[in-house]
Amino acid sequence: MSRGCDVAASSEEERQNTESNMLRSLRSLERYRVNATDGDLGCVEDFLVDDEAWTIRSLVVDTGSFVGGRRVLVSPISFREIDWSNRRVHLALTKEKIIKSPGVELDKPVSRQHEFQLYGYYGYGLYWGYPGIWGAGAFPSALVAARPYDGPAPFPDEGPDDVHLRSINAVRNYHIHGTNGSIGHVDDFIIDDETWELRYVVIDTSNWWLGKKVLVPPQWATRVSWAEGSVYVNASREQIKSSPVWDGRAALDRSFEERTYEHYGRSSPWPRAGEVRERRPPTLASGPLG
Repeated sequence: MSRGCDVAASSEEERQNTESNMLRSLRSLERYRVNATDGDLGCVEDFLVDDEAWTIRSLVVDTGSFVGGRRVLVSPISFREIDWSNRRVHLALTKEKIIKSPGVELDKPVSRQHEFQLYGYYGYGLYWGYPGIWGAGAFPSALVAARPYDGPAPFPDEGPDDVHLRSINAVRNYHIHGTNGSIGHVDDFIIDDETWELRYVVIDTSNWWLGKKVLVPPQWATRVSWAEGSVYVNASREQIKSSPVWDGRAALDRSFEERTYEHYGRSSPWPRAGEVRERRPPTLASGPLG
Protein backbone atom coordinates (compact mmCIF):
# COMPACT_ATOMS: atom_id res chain seq x y z
CA MET A 1 0.00 0.00 0.00
CA SER A 2 1.31 3.43 -0.91
CA ARG A 3 2.35 5.60 2.03
CA GLY A 4 1.70 8.84 0.15
CA CYS A 5 3.92 11.67 -0.99
CA ASP A 6 5.85 14.11 1.17
CA VAL A 7 4.10 17.45 0.80
CA ALA A 8 6.64 19.64 2.54
CA ALA A 9 10.36 19.65 3.16
CA SER A 10 11.79 19.67 6.68
CA SER A 11 13.47 22.85 7.85
CA GLU A 12 16.83 21.19 7.26
CA GLU A 13 15.92 20.24 3.70
CA GLU A 14 14.54 23.70 3.01
CA ARG A 15 17.85 25.16 4.11
CA GLN A 16 19.82 22.86 1.82
CA ASN A 17 17.49 22.84 -1.19
CA THR A 18 18.50 26.14 -2.72
CA GLU A 19 18.94 26.94 -6.37
CA SER A 20 22.71 27.27 -5.83
CA ASN A 21 23.06 23.80 -4.34
CA MET A 22 23.47 21.38 -7.23
CA LEU A 23 24.56 18.36 -5.16
CA ARG A 24 21.75 16.63 -3.32
CA SER A 25 21.11 13.54 -1.26
CA LEU A 26 19.20 11.02 -3.33
CA ARG A 27 17.36 9.84 -0.23
CA SER A 28 15.97 13.36 0.24
CA LEU A 29 14.24 13.13 -3.16
CA GLU A 30 12.18 10.09 -2.23
CA ARG A 31 8.42 10.65 -1.93
CA TYR A 32 8.55 13.81 -4.08
CA ARG A 33 5.20 14.32 -5.80
CA VAL A 34 5.30 13.93 -9.58
CA ASN A 35 3.02 16.11 -11.71
CA ALA A 36 2.15 15.53 -15.37
CA THR A 37 0.98 18.47 -17.46
CA ASP A 38 -2.63 17.60 -16.59
CA GLY A 39 -2.41 16.67 -12.91
CA ASP A 40 -0.80 14.52 -10.23
CA LEU A 41 0.77 11.26 -11.32
CA GLY A 42 2.10 9.84 -8.05
CA CYS A 43 5.19 9.76 -5.83
CA VAL A 44 8.86 8.95 -6.34
CA GLU A 45 9.47 5.48 -4.92
CA ASP A 46 12.88 4.48 -6.27
CA PHE A 47 15.56 5.34 -8.82
CA LEU A 48 17.26 3.29 -11.53
CA VAL A 49 20.99 3.82 -11.87
CA ASP A 50 23.08 3.03 -14.95
CA ASP A 51 25.72 0.61 -13.66
CA GLU A 52 28.19 1.66 -16.36
CA ALA A 53 28.02 5.47 -16.18
CA TRP A 54 26.78 5.83 -12.55
CA THR A 55 23.94 8.06 -13.68
CA ILE A 56 20.26 8.04 -12.70
CA ARG A 57 18.33 7.12 -15.85
CA SER A 58 14.81 6.86 -14.42
CA LEU A 59 12.63 7.64 -11.44
CA VAL A 60 10.25 4.89 -10.38
CA VAL A 61 6.87 6.52 -9.71
CA ASP A 62 4.23 4.87 -7.54
CA THR A 63 0.87 5.95 -8.99
CA GLY A 64 -1.01 4.94 -5.81
CA SER A 65 -4.73 4.47 -6.42
CA PHE A 66 -4.35 6.00 -9.89
CA VAL A 67 -4.60 3.19 -12.52
CA GLY A 68 -4.49 0.54 -9.84
CA GLY A 69 -1.20 1.56 -8.26
CA ARG A 70 0.96 0.74 -11.26
CA ARG A 71 4.59 1.80 -11.03
CA VAL A 72 5.97 3.63 -14.06
CA LEU A 73 9.39 4.87 -15.17
CA VAL A 74 10.02 8.57 -15.72
CA SER A 75 13.31 9.75 -17.24
CA PRO A 76 15.03 13.04 -16.33
CA ILE A 77 14.73 13.72 -20.07
CA SER A 78 11.05 14.47 -19.54
CA PHE A 79 11.52 16.89 -16.61
CA ARG A 80 10.08 20.34 -17.15
CA GLU A 81 10.97 21.72 -13.73
CA ILE A 82 11.76 20.56 -10.19
CA ASP A 83 10.24 22.62 -7.39
CA TRP A 84 12.69 21.84 -4.59
CA SER A 85 10.87 23.89 -1.94
CA ASN A 86 7.56 22.12 -2.49
CA ARG A 87 9.08 18.72 -3.28
CA ARG A 88 7.49 18.39 -6.72
CA VAL A 89 8.76 17.12 -10.07
CA HIS A 90 6.93 18.68 -13.02
CA LEU A 91 6.96 16.69 -16.27
CA ALA A 92 6.46 17.76 -19.87
CA LEU A 93 4.19 14.75 -20.45
CA THR A 94 0.50 13.99 -19.97
CA LYS A 95 -0.74 11.31 -17.58
CA GLU A 96 -2.16 9.31 -20.47
CA LYS A 97 1.17 9.31 -22.29
CA ILE A 98 2.99 8.02 -19.22
CA ILE A 99 0.44 5.41 -18.22
CA LYS A 100 0.43 3.93 -21.74
CA SER A 101 4.22 3.58 -21.77
CA PRO A 102 5.74 0.08 -22.12
CA GLY A 103 5.36 -1.97 -18.96
CA VAL A 104 8.37 -3.18 -17.01
CA GLU A 105 9.04 -5.71 -14.26
CA LEU A 106 10.68 -3.65 -11.54
CA ASP A 107 11.45 -6.55 -9.23
CA LYS A 108 14.55 -7.27 -11.32
CA PRO A 109 17.18 -5.17 -13.15
CA VAL A 110 15.90 -3.28 -16.19
CA SER A 111 17.48 -4.18 -19.51
CA ARG A 112 18.80 -1.99 -22.29
CA GLN A 113 16.19 -3.67 -24.50
CA HIS A 114 13.41 -2.17 -22.38
CA GLU A 115 15.09 1.24 -22.43
CA PHE A 116 15.17 1.03 -26.21
CA GLN A 117 11.40 0.43 -26.28
CA LEU A 118 10.78 3.24 -23.80
CA TYR A 119 12.91 5.79 -25.65
CA GLY A 120 11.26 4.85 -28.93
CA TYR A 121 7.82 5.28 -27.39
CA TYR A 122 8.63 8.81 -26.19
CA GLY A 123 10.59 9.75 -29.33
CA TYR A 124 13.83 10.49 -27.48
CA GLY A 125 17.32 10.07 -28.82
CA LEU A 126 19.47 7.27 -27.35
CA TYR A 127 22.21 8.08 -24.83
CA TRP A 128 24.36 4.99 -25.28
CA GLY A 129 26.97 4.72 -27.99
CA TYR A 130 28.00 8.37 -27.60
CA PRO A 131 30.83 10.08 -25.69
CA GLY A 132 28.59 12.18 -23.43
CA ILE A 133 26.68 11.08 -20.36
CA TRP A 134 23.42 11.82 -22.18
CA GLY A 135 24.16 11.02 -25.79
CA ALA A 136 26.36 13.68 -27.33
CA GLY A 137 25.90 15.99 -24.33
CA ALA A 138 26.09 16.12 -20.55
CA PHE A 139 22.47 16.98 -19.76
CA PRO A 140 19.31 14.86 -20.22
CA SER A 141 17.37 17.69 -21.86
CA ALA A 142 19.62 17.32 -24.94
CA LEU A 143 17.84 14.07 -25.83
CA VAL A 144 14.44 15.76 -26.14
CA ALA A 145 15.55 17.47 -29.34
CA ALA A 146 17.84 14.65 -30.48
CA ARG A 147 16.81 12.69 -33.54
CA PRO A 148 15.05 9.48 -32.48
CA TYR A 149 16.72 6.25 -33.54
CA ASP A 150 14.81 4.85 -36.52
CA GLY A 151 17.06 1.99 -37.55
CA PRO A 152 16.63 -1.74 -36.89
CA ALA A 153 16.62 -2.85 -33.25
CA PRO A 154 20.27 -2.96 -32.09
CA PHE A 155 19.62 -6.17 -30.14
CA PRO A 156 19.08 -9.78 -31.19
CA ASP A 157 15.51 -11.07 -31.06
CA GLU A 158 16.65 -13.93 -28.86
CA GLY A 159 19.27 -14.26 -26.19
CA PRO A 160 19.89 -12.81 -22.72
CA ASP A 161 18.89 -9.25 -21.94
CA ASP A 162 21.59 -6.60 -21.73
CA VAL A 163 21.06 -5.49 -18.12
CA HIS A 164 22.31 -2.05 -17.07
CA LEU A 165 19.78 -0.38 -14.78
CA ARG A 166 19.73 -1.24 -11.07
CA SER A 167 17.39 -0.22 -8.27
CA ILE A 168 18.90 2.27 -5.83
CA ASN A 169 16.79 0.80 -3.03
CA ALA A 170 18.35 -2.58 -3.73
CA VAL A 171 21.89 -1.17 -3.70
CA ARG A 172 21.44 0.58 -0.34
CA ASN A 173 22.98 -1.47 2.48
CA TYR A 174 25.40 -3.18 0.11
CA HIS A 175 28.60 -4.01 1.98
CA ILE A 176 31.62 -1.83 1.18
CA HIS A 177 35.05 -3.46 1.08
CA GLY A 178 38.29 -1.50 1.01
CA THR A 179 41.68 -2.73 -0.09
CA ASN A 180 42.32 -4.38 3.28
CA GLY A 181 38.93 -5.23 4.75
CA SER A 182 35.30 -4.25 5.27
CA ILE A 183 34.66 -0.53 5.83
CA GLY A 184 30.87 -0.22 6.12
CA HIS A 185 27.77 -0.19 3.96
CA VAL A 186 26.06 2.00 1.37
CA ASP A 187 23.79 4.50 3.12
CA ASP A 188 22.92 7.02 0.40
CA PHE A 189 24.13 8.72 -2.76
CA ILE A 190 24.91 12.34 -3.63
CA ILE A 191 23.80 13.38 -7.11
CA ASP A 192 24.37 16.31 -9.42
CA ASP A 193 20.83 17.62 -9.94
CA GLU A 194 21.58 18.84 -13.48
CA THR A 195 23.31 15.82 -15.00
CA TRP A 196 21.86 13.23 -12.58
CA GLU A 197 25.27 11.64 -12.14
CA LEU A 198 26.02 9.90 -8.88
CA ARG A 199 28.86 12.05 -7.57
CA TYR A 200 29.40 10.23 -4.27
CA VAL A 201 28.49 7.09 -2.40
CA VAL A 202 27.69 7.86 1.25
CA ILE A 203 29.35 5.12 3.32
CA ASP A 204 28.11 4.43 6.85
CA THR A 205 30.91 2.87 8.93
CA SER A 206 28.73 2.20 12.01
CA ASN A 207 29.25 -1.56 11.83
CA TRP A 208 33.00 -1.05 11.92
CA TRP A 209 34.27 2.37 13.00
CA LEU A 210 32.45 4.83 15.31
CA GLY A 211 29.42 5.33 13.09
CA LYS A 212 30.89 8.05 10.92
CA LYS A 213 29.76 8.72 7.35
CA VAL A 214 32.19 9.45 4.55
CA LEU A 215 31.94 10.19 0.84
CA VAL A 216 33.66 8.18 -1.88
CA PRO A 217 33.16 8.80 -5.63
CA PRO A 218 31.66 5.71 -7.32
CA GLN A 219 34.43 5.89 -9.91
CA TRP A 220 36.76 4.55 -7.21
CA ALA A 221 34.90 1.24 -7.19
CA THR A 222 37.02 -1.54 -8.63
CA ARG A 223 34.26 -4.13 -8.62
CA VAL A 224 30.58 -4.48 -7.78
CA SER A 225 29.16 -7.92 -7.06
CA TRP A 226 25.41 -7.81 -7.49
CA ALA A 227 25.13 -11.44 -6.44
CA GLU A 228 27.00 -10.84 -3.17
CA GLY A 229 25.60 -7.37 -2.51
CA SER A 230 29.11 -5.95 -2.21
CA VAL A 231 31.06 -2.98 -3.54
CA TYR A 232 34.87 -3.00 -3.59
CA VAL A 233 36.61 0.39 -3.53
CA ASN A 234 40.20 1.46 -3.99
CA ALA A 235 40.65 2.92 -0.48
CA SER A 236 42.15 1.47 2.68
CA ARG A 237 40.59 1.20 6.13
CA GLU A 238 43.14 3.70 7.41
CA GLN A 239 42.16 6.23 4.75
CA ILE A 240 38.47 5.81 5.56
CA LYS A 241 39.12 6.24 9.32
CA SER A 242 40.83 9.60 8.86
CA SER A 243 38.73 10.90 5.94
CA PRO A 244 36.59 14.06 6.23
CA VAL A 245 33.32 13.29 8.03
CA TRP A 246 30.06 13.90 6.17
CA ASP A 247 27.18 14.70 8.53
CA GLY A 248 24.62 15.58 5.87
CA ARG A 249 23.62 18.81 7.58
CA ALA A 250 25.76 21.29 5.67
CA ALA A 251 25.58 21.94 1.94
CA LEU A 252 28.21 19.97 0.05
CA ASP A 253 30.52 22.64 -1.30
CA ARG A 254 33.63 22.60 -3.46
CA SER A 255 35.88 23.04 -0.42
CA PHE A 256 34.67 19.78 1.15
CA GLU A 257 34.99 17.95 -2.15
CA GLU A 258 38.55 19.16 -2.67
CA ARG A 259 39.52 18.14 0.88
CA THR A 260 38.13 14.68 0.20
CA TYR A 261 40.12 14.23 -3.00
CA GLU A 262 43.27 15.63 -1.36
CA HIS A 263 42.89 13.27 1.60
CA TYR A 264 42.91 10.23 -0.68
CA GLY A 265 45.77 11.59 -2.77
CA ARG A 266 43.56 11.78 -5.86
CA SER A 267 43.74 14.44 -8.51
CA SER A 268 40.90 16.94 -8.47
CA PRO A 269 38.17 16.44 -11.12
CA TRP A 270 38.01 20.21 -11.63
CA PRO A 271 40.35 22.00 -14.06
CA ARG A 272 42.94 24.36 -12.67
CA ALA A 273 42.99 27.98 -13.74
CA GLY A 274 43.58 28.12 -17.50
CA GLU A 275 43.24 24.35 -17.88
CA VAL A 276 40.55 22.82 -20.09
CA ARG A 277 39.42 19.25 -19.50
CA GLU A 278 37.05 17.25 -21.65
CA ARG A 279 34.01 16.04 -19.73
CA ARG A 280 33.66 12.28 -19.98
CA PRO A 281 31.21 9.83 -18.46
CA PRO A 282 32.52 8.17 -15.28
CA THR A 283 33.93 4.67 -15.52
CA LEU A 284 35.04 2.03 -13.08
CA ALA A 285 38.60 2.23 -11.82
CA SER A 286 39.22 -1.22 -13.29
CA GLY A 287 37.28 -4.22 -14.45
CA PRO A 288 33.62 -4.73 -15.29
CA LEU A 289 30.68 -4.84 -12.94
CA GLY A 290 29.76 -8.38 -12.12
